[in-house]
Amino acid sequence: MDTLNIIGAGLAGSEAAWQAAEQGIKVNLYEMRSAGAMTAAHRTSTPAELVCSNSFRNDDVTSAIGLLHEELRKCKSLILRAADNNKLPAGSALAVDRDLFALEVEQALKSHPNINLISQEITEIPTTGNWIIATGPLTSDSLTKQIIEMTGVDKLAFFDAIAPIIYKDSIDFSICWFQSRYDKIGPGGTGKDYINCPLNEEQYYNFVDALLEGEKTEFKEWEKNTPYFNGCLPIEVMAERGRDTLRFGPMKPVGLTNPHTNERAYAVVQLRQDNKIGSLFNIVGFQTKLKYKDQQKVLTTIPGLEKAEFARFGGLHRNTFINSPALLGGTLELKSRPNIRFAGQITGVEGYVESASIGLLAGKFAAAEILKLKQAPPPLETALGALLYHITYSAEESTFQPMNINFGLFPKFEKRYTKKDKYALYSKRALEKLDGWL
Repeated sequence: MDTLNIIGAGLAGSEAAWQAAEQGIKVNLYEMRSAGAMTAAHRTSTPAELVCSNSFRNDDVTSAIGLLHEELRKCKSLILRAADNNKLPAGSALAVDRDLFALEVEQALKSHPNINLISQEITEIPTTGNWIIATGPLTSDSLTKQIIEMTGVDKLAFFDAIAPIIYKDSIDFSICWFQSRYDKIGPGGTGKDYINCPLNEEQYYNFVDALLEGEKTEFKEWEKNTPYFNGCLPIEVMAERGRDTLRFGPMKPVGLTNPHTNERAYAVVQLRQDNKIGSLFNIVGFQTKLKYKDQQKVLTTIPGLEKAEFARFGGLHRNTFINSPALLGGTLELKSRPNIRFAGQITGVEGYVESASIGLLAGKFAAAEILKLKQAPPPLETALGALLYHITYSAEESTFQPMNINFGLFPKFEKRYTKKDKYALYSKRALEKLDGWL
């Protein structure tokens, strides 16, 4: 039986390897970080390292992302199993201890009899054999160059920013308080899962001014025309779009009441637990390209964070992705070289769960091909099917940009419903269709 070769042991590569191995396929999973070839954003060589947020977003099955969670669980996803086993209180979101999560994925891969985890950088893809490229948004320069040569089109790129992480014991709780927005209780949560830092009107506009005046990371010449992904904008870029943008975005005060004053603040900064023991909290939605010294200066103007100590400052890295609608077939194969599939963020999906989802499908498709079986794509009514259909067919090639899962990708109902009822029906229909597919 042929071996499946997978490049990249991130979320997509790890999930693809797991799905194929569970079907009896021998898998070589290559990871360059464990061979000493680190990226600008990773800090470990562990598979499935989470480099940005520690949140898998909303876990409510009547949301598009929560539905995708549930579909992955039904598909026996390794990534969702590890996330569920290492979840942290985060309101209605599924957040994880990033280190314990990655360790569980690594142990599962290493202990599987059909998976060979290899510490090696792949710089050239052979013309024969079965391959999945799951190198993610931080694909090495050498492999990126070959991908460009294979596809015949230049890479597309955008910047992705990382939020700072703060030590909990450096936060002033005579000013801050624990509360989830609208006291909502999520998986493993209590309704008091976020630390909230209140700002009055004067403090908010002083913060915006300091943010805009802070020194930003200088871009290299070849990076200057790279667009941002709108779902992960740096806070200073949001602030440049209007002085009230943040107050209606990551700093919105709705659903929160300050127990110290019994009033609603003009704006609120939220922090979310980042590790199992609760010693680290990341600043929600505060991805930034401010230089480190300016992050220290600006972020400590936030009430309650005046003496904040940083476990990690925010950062910025360049992401790359291919024009999937132009290049990929319906089972994620490269049209010009069908022995090669792509998976994960490099296909133009955005988000941890979306990346793992495309990895899951790539692994299933590749395994079926090796076993000479027919593997139908998941139905369009499912989150998996809607996402796959978008990147391989329905998205416009000329304007293709990274996409999160959303109900706008799903086939519509003929009858009109309220938004709440419609979303619940989307989820019900999707799970019924998925059961049939499985």
